[in-house]
Amino acid sequence: MKIAILSNGNANYSTKRLVEEAEAHGHKVKVIKYKNCYLSLDEKYPDVYYHGEKVTGYDAIIPRISNNMTRYGCAIVRQFEMQGVWTASSSIAITRARDKLRAAQILTKAGVDTPKTLVSRNSADIEDLLDQIGLPVIIKLATGTHGNGVVLADTKKAAKSALQAFYLYNEDGTNILLQEYIEESAGTDIRAFVVGSRVVASMRRQSLDDDFRSNLHKGGEGTSIKLTDEEKKLAISAAKAMGLHIAGVDLMRSSRGPLVLEVNASPGFGIEKITGRNVAEKIIDYVEHNATRKNSKDKIGA
Repeated sequence: MKIAILSNGNANYSTKRLVEEAEAHGHKVKVIKYKNCYLSLDEKYPDVYYHGEKVTGYDAIIPRISNNMTRYGCAIVRQFEMQGVWTASSSIAITRARDKLRAAQILTKAGVDTPKTLVSRNSADIEDLLDQIGLPVIIKLATGTHGNGVVLADTKKAAKSALQAFYLYNEDGTNILLQEYIEESAGTDIRAFVVGSRVVASMRRQSLDDDFRSNLHKGGEGTSIKLTDEEKKLAISAAKAMGLHIAGVDLMRSSRGPLVLEVNASPGFGIEKITGRNVAEKIIDYVEHNATRKNSKDKIGA
């Protein structure tokens, strides 16, 4: 099988691991820096070019699209989809997951338990919003990632100041979300790595100081953890609701049961080092099974 990994480059740990496992399985694999691709929009031939050469002959692609390149990266993925190439993550699923407001709406409609969330573009609603959500409150930008664009406000004065600052400097029109604070899980969350319909690895992330954010990118510490059946089912349901076959689902344990915080479309592979689980191999196994089945059906129908 010929596999293309759409990534920022070979130096990325997740990309290196995918290349290693794909080659170990006997596949031909190439890393394509999608930001260096360009598209030919033709009604008959929707081609992708990389360094001036047409990209052809691939059986599958594995998108590893960074948050700040979502729009263009998904355009590249969409072009491959138009060609009929099997993709491990669809362009629409990646786009959904990157918009926190849209993701929250999708998860709510699917009946996935999440923290209470309020959204408003009107600064005049601040008082009412805070009365509804309570204090402390988490305030976040809909497009934030790795714990950036997220603040915790303990008082109405602090919350109003944060919201007014977000409204004032939010010139790109990004939505602002207010989310209930789950005290019993402060500074702690769980990352469940979902591949297909299984959780293949899970870890608990804990902040090392008083920071309420537990992201590893913010210096959080990870330890392997065994999920309950309820938590596994919730993580799989969240990934399915977003249309993602490969996802990092962030969970929180609350007094009313597990809650989904976020669904990540391009989760990092640091979880391998913490849990000892071979996540990259599980992904390649999934790609093998599904891309081969899809391509076989295409040949039969041809």
